[in-house]
Amino acid sequence: MKLNDFCYINPAEQLNRNEEYEFIEMADLTPGDRYVFSKQKKIFNGSFSKFSNKDTLMAKITPCLENGKISQYIGENKAFGSTEFNIFREKENVSNADYLYYLVSSTIVKEPAIKSMSGATGRQRSNLDEIKQINVPDFNIAIQEKIAKILSNYDDLIENNNKRIKILEEMAQKIYKEWFVDFKFPGHDVATFKQTNLGIIPTDWDCKPIGELLKHKIGGGWGNEEKDQKYTERAYVIRGTDIPYGREGNIQNCPLRYHTSSNIKTRLLQTNDIVFEVSGGSKGQPVGRALLLNKNLFNQFKDNVICASFCKLLRTDVEQIVPELLYLHLLNIYNNGEIEKYQTQSTGIINFKFTFFLESEQILVPSTDIQELFKKIAVLIFDEISLLGYKNQTLKQTRDLLLPRLISDEINVENMEIS
Repeated sequence: MKLNDFCYINPAEQLNRNEEYEFIEMADLTPGDRYVFSKQKKIFNGSFSKFSNKDTLMAKITPCLENGKISQYIGENKAFGSTEFNIFREKENVSNADYLYYLVSSTIVKEPAIKSMSGATGRQRSNLDEIKQINVPDFNIAIQEKIAKILSNYDDLIENNNKRIKILEEMAQKIYKEWFVDFKFPGHDVATFKQTNLGIIPTDWDCKPIGELLKHKIGGGWGNEEKDQKYTERAYVIRGTDIPYGREGNIQNCPLRYHTSSNIKTRLLQTNDIVFEVSGGSKGQPVGRALLLNKNLFNQFKDNVICASFCKLLRTDVEQIVPELLYLHLLNIYNNGEIEKYQTQSTGIINFKFTFFLESEQILVPSTDIQELFKKIAVLIFDEISLLGYKNQTLKQTRDLLLPRLISDEINVENMEIS
């Protein structure tokens, strides 16, 4: 059966201009995650992809399609999003929406879609006419539902872990705000305070520019795809696009590349280093994201690791400040928009005034006992996040092993009892 006969592709959806609907942008899709939820609403004014609850969204532009940006939208019955999506919807009595997501994610549909890509380098898009003609299995609805149920069991566990990760992230940020913004730290009721250029702070605390609290800082590198006489050292590269996934304990998409010995020597990341993004932002995506490479996350790499060219390695002087505190400060000023004052835009790309930032951005330096107490709490939270992320990677790997075997009927489910 042709895919175009199996499901609706880019179905018509009526949205009213100047009305508000849920909106999905490309950045909302996480490779390997089945579900995508809207993080915002926008006014619809035409020229967007349109979809409904349980439709499958597939990126049609490079490198998003190759990276696996395919997700099932869960939300309101009418929504819209990036023009760079192809939309797939079930047909009554022909296809099941949940199974359709797995079919589109499988090599049966994804690989031909990638091979169909054409256009200018860096802006290639899949060919919709070729996608419509892809041959897909002609399973009945009952078989589709069984396959979807087996695979959904894994994705539901992944989603539950994602919810726990979100709660833990919010918990860490809430504790940071309570202690170091609202000054409701342990012992605050008996503390004395002094006036500084950051306002009133505890008497035994200090405030310093970030640059004075770093033991080591250096830009990253990109390396080479293949080993040769010059590029001999292997290392994973953490890019700006890897930072959100790294926060969730997922670093499996970081590329492994070759580097020169001289380039890699001073750039190797260590446990508790911070990867800080300083270039490559765009409209709606400010530059300045940060990732703390805690022990559990660092140990997932089976080789050397550095940050990419558009990022900086930040290593704190732990005798002055614990890395968890600097990391949450960076996260806080990114989330509240304060970091945008250090940004500059040129030819559509947002860059970062890094030297000015290090000299100008002041950070609280709490007393040693408060820092150590905070570190104990933060380490437990970040370790749990990276552990949940690692569990998710294992679940995804198992699911992805089953997916092609179920879709191809190598594993027959007809007589299985699926709970």
